[in-house]
Order: sequence, then C-alpha cells, then structure tokens
Amino acid sequence: MSFLNLDAEALYAELLRGVKGLIAMSAGSLQLVGVTSGGAWLAARLQRELGLDGEIGVISSAMHRDDYKQRGLSASSEQTRLPFDVDGAHVLLVDDVLYTGRTIRAVINELFDYGRPASVQLAVLVDRGGRELPMQADFAAVRLALPVSQSFELARDAQGHFSFVVQDKNAEA
Repeated sequence: MSFLNLDAEALYAELLRGVKGLIAMSAGSLQLVGVTSGGAWLAARLQRELGLDGEIGVISSAMHRDDYKQRGLSASSEQTRLPFDVDGAHVLLVDDVLYTGRTIRAVINELFDYGRPASVQLAVLVDRGGRELPMQADFAAVRLALPVSQSFELARDAQGHFSFVVQDKNAEA
C-alpha cells in the first residue's frame, strides 16, 4: 500500500475493528488513553463510536521525552488528563503513528507517574517501522515503511474527519 494512497478514514474503520477485538479479549474494562494530539483525537472518536462509558484519558509525552532539553514544553501540547484511577486499570493507549518508539516510552513513563496499571496495550493507526526502542503495537491498522526523510502525521478537519499530512524533511530545511 502506497502512503500517498492511504485513506485515513478507511484506516480509522480498521482501527475501530481492531480496538473492538482488543476490548472483547481484555481481562477487564479498558480505559482509552489517547496520546496528544492525534492519538487523543482517535481515542475520543473511538470512545464515542463504541459507546463506552466515561471520558477518555489524554496523555502527553512532553515531560519524559529524551529530547526535552532541545524541545522543551510545547505551548500547543495538551497536558496529561487521566479521569480514572490508574492503579489496577487496564489501559489501551491509542496513537496515530508509531515510529521510533520514543514517544511511547515517554508516555508509559508518564502513565506510571499516575499509578500502576494492571495492563497496558497499544493500538495505532499507522506503524511506519524504524523502531529505535523495543516498542510494539498490539494492533496497527496498517504497517508500512516510509523513508526517514519523510514525516507523517494525522490531521483532523472541522467536521472531525481524518487525513494524513506527509512532508519531506529535506524540503523543510
């Protein structure tokens, strides 16, 4: 599948199917937690369309990033908000793109600052490979390889529909 032809809404439908499967196989009720910002958008829509009770959690990687000194805190980044007791919870992290694994490592560190969950699973829209850390999604709507020179992120329009933004990092310089 070419990344130029990726239909974000079709991949979201596949993510919805995969998350339903993870919920059906879970030992207890799963708490959806979206990684800012694309993952939070996905988690909110999943929560609504699955008819799950409660409110999603939102988690930021900002405080635990290994490049914090270079990046600092982004003013636009939503901060962590977990409206449930993390201790003993079954958590399903949702993110848009899994790449090096560094964001997920930071998010897991942030999650454990709030308590000790019973389990943590990960569902992503796109797994683009290129792992630098041993992080793996329990479900990915699609797995594809992109050149290191390209960045790939989820966008959302005013109606809540998803699309992808692909940029060549060399063109940005």
